[in-house]
Amino acid sequence: MFNNKTILITGGTGSFGNTFVPMTLAKYNPKKIIVFSRDEMKQWDMAKKFEGDSRLRFFIGDVRDKERLYRALDGVDFVVHAAATKIVPTAEYNPFECVKTNINGAMNLIDACIDKGVQGVVALSTDKASSPINLYGATKLASDKLFVAANSYSGEHGTRFSVVRYGNVMGSRGSVIPFFMSIKDKGVLPITDARMTRFMISLEEGVELVWHAFEDMEGGEIYVKKIPSMKVSDLARVIAPEARQDIIGIRPGEKLHEQMISSEDAYYTYEYPEHFKILPTIHGWATCPKRIKEGKRVPEGFVYSSDNNAEWMSDADLQKWIDINRDKIGAI
Repeated sequence: MFNNKTILITGGTGSFGNTFVPMTLAKYNPKKIIVFSRDEMKQWDMAKKFEGDSRLRFFIGDVRDKERLYRALDGVDFVVHAAATKIVPTAEYNPFECVKTNINGAMNLIDACIDKGVQGVVALSTDKASSPINLYGATKLASDKLFVAANSYSGEHGTRFSVVRYGNVMGSRGSVIPFFMSIKDKGVLPITDARMTRFMISLEEGVELVWHAFEDMEGGEIYVKKIPSMKVSDLARVIAPEARQDIIGIRPGEKLHEQMISSEDAYYTYEYPEHFKILPTIHGWATCPKRIKEGKRVPEGFVYSSDNNAEWMSDADLQKWIDINRDKIGAI
């Protein structure tokens, strides 16, 4: 699929990009991967990891800058859109900045990809985009809708757009696992609510879902990975079994349980062995056989949330993951 093709990844110096790039270079033989991001120091650090690999390029730019996107997309075949303002409290207190990146940036990228003849685009979404209660989730829901609708005006043989949605990325920079590990020796871990649950996914699983989306999509699908849940209090107990858990209350914009498929989405959702697909409601695409393929319609009223999940991560599975990934937790 990516052999001898040029791929651009926005926000490419983040946690996802630092996993997507080496995995894609190893599995495929792309002509070029362009890392597009606005942080020159992160690009400098990332470039050192891949020194000598002529397939990698770095491009300073911001998705808010449409002209820069047009320049970066020259000759690009596929785009992964990972750029986002994503810290929930930051978005609550800086809403205009979040909108500029997550919504305006999505619009800029869509226009530029269509005009430059990009073959396919997969945008990364989040569980917070399903029935959102915080600004970050609301902007990502808007972004998802933009990428789905973009298929309407890219033309039948134009750029195809789809979305990948998943939950808490284990060990990524700024997430709960490295946070708990960094303070566990203090003997107290802050827990917002003892009942709180989250979906758990590894970066590698996220990359594989993006690969699958590129291979499978007709345009407009939202791919939702089947992943386990875990109570945040259990996660804290595995990381620091001797530490006291201090209940501090839910933060602004925070949910008790996360959701990836709402009951309203269920009517258009199909199940597959390792994922779900929410099909677009426009143009009758939700009944399109090419999009449904071998999928099975989920029951009416189905909700995929972290508290009603059929799959739960055990203490042993979490500990095994930590032991294997200890050296890179919180590093990317």
